[in-house]
Amino acid sequence: MSIQEITKDQLRRMGDQEGLILQGCGGDLQDWVDGINVMLTEDGVFKKGAGFQEAYSFKHDGLTCLLFPFKEGLEMDVRRLALWRLQTHTIFGGTWLSNYVPNRLGGFVQKQEQKSVKPDCPLIGRDGNIHNLLGIAGQTLREHGMEDKAREMFERVTQCQSYDSALSIIGDYVNITSVEQTETMDMAMQ
Repeated sequence: MSIQEITKDQLRRMGDQEGLILQGCGGDLQDWVDGINVMLTEDGVFKKGAGFQEAYSFKHDGLTCLLFPFKEGLEMDVRRLALWRLQTHTIFGGTWLSNYVPNRLGGFVQKQEQKSVKPDCPLIGRDGNIHNLLGIAGQTLREHGMEDKAREMFERVTQCQSYDSALSIIGDYVNITSVEQTETMDMAMQ
C-alpha cells in the first residue's frame, strides 16, 4: 500500500468522507500503517481479514499525521474502533476526520466554493504543444486535490477537434497565467 501525501487544503475538501486521523506519526509511515492494521485486527475492529488499504499523510502544527479513510466495503466494527480511539487517544491523538477539520483547519470547503476555485496555472511562455499544456494543467489540478477535474479535463480535451477548443477547455479548469507572472507572485510571497 502506498501512502499519499496530501495538503491541508485537500483535507478540507473531504467533507463527504470520514476516517481516522492519528497525530504525531514519526519515523517510517509504512511501519505505522502496518502496525495500526495489526493492532486493530487484534482488538477485533477489522472483520474477515480486512484492514486499511489506503492512507494519506499530511503535516499540521509541526506534526506528521496519518488519515485512514473509511472506504466502502471495509468490514469493521465501528463501535470497537471508537472505543480503541478513546483508549489510545493520549498515545496516538486519534480523532475523526469530521472532528479534526472543523476544529483544527477551520472547517470543510463547501462544494459550491470548490467549484468556483480554479488554480493558477503558468501556461503562457511554455511549449505550446497541446499535450504539454494539458499535462501541466493536469498536474496543477492534481496538486490542488482536484484529480477528478484533471480526468474530466483530459477526457474533454482529447475529444476536441481544434487547438483553440482544447485551450478553451483547459481554461475552464485553470486560470491560465504566464510563467513570469507566477515567478513574480512566488517571490512576493517569500
